[in-house]
Amino acid sequence: MNNKLISAEDAVKTVKDGDTVMVGGFLAGGHPEQLVRALVETHSAGNLSIISNDTGTTELSIYELVKSGRVKRIYASYIGSNPETGRLLMTKEAEVNLFPQGTLAEKIRAGGAGLGGVLTPVGVGTIVEEGKRKIDIDGREYLLELPLKADVALIRAHKADEAGNLVINGSSRNFNFVMAMAADYVVAQTDEYVKLGEIDPNHVNVPGIFIDAIVKVGDTHE
Repeated sequence: MNNKLISAEDAVKTVKDGDTVMVGGFLAGGHPEQLVRALVETHSAGNLSIISNDTGTTELSIYELVKSGRVKRIYASYIGSNPETGRLLMTKEAEVNLFPQGTLAEKIRAGGAGLGGVLTPVGVGTIVEEGKRKIDIDGREYLLELPLKADVALIRAHKADEAGNLVINGSSRNFNFVMAMAADYVVAQTDEYVKLGEIDPNHVNVPGIFIDAIVKVGDTHE
């Protein structure tokens, strides 16, 4: 078993120019703050595409990442708490793609499951359908939403063991769960790191097979 425990600085070195990076969390809940902070402060990869439910708030490091000019494409469902993302949408300095929240989650899930896309009636007859293929099934129209995958995913857990098995508490599971399966390289920030066997298998939310690296940051508060 390879040792997956590394520093945040080493973890983000995986991110290269032009990469697509998924960032877990719902605002501050389940947000991998230290990992994104390391990406902002210790690495200069640019022309990034960011997939995040909401691109955070002005108090979170993802705001600094978006503001750095290194992000050229954003995929999100809500941007009202990040004024910089809103500015980029208006000025078109970056490509900002917005989706209904459930649709965004399903696009990521489809990417992780190897599906060709998902069909949803959400957005039919609105601006959401612009540029998308519509399919009629039994007299009802659906939009074909294509899968989303990433080169790197930065996610948040509360406990991890040596094999990378994760426990994610409560609502912090949000996008962290589906993103863990939809990226080529997955880094989990965790508060607690334990030996293999110390986590009850019934409590594992994300199996270690999906996790490439673990960064222990100590106790944090949400």
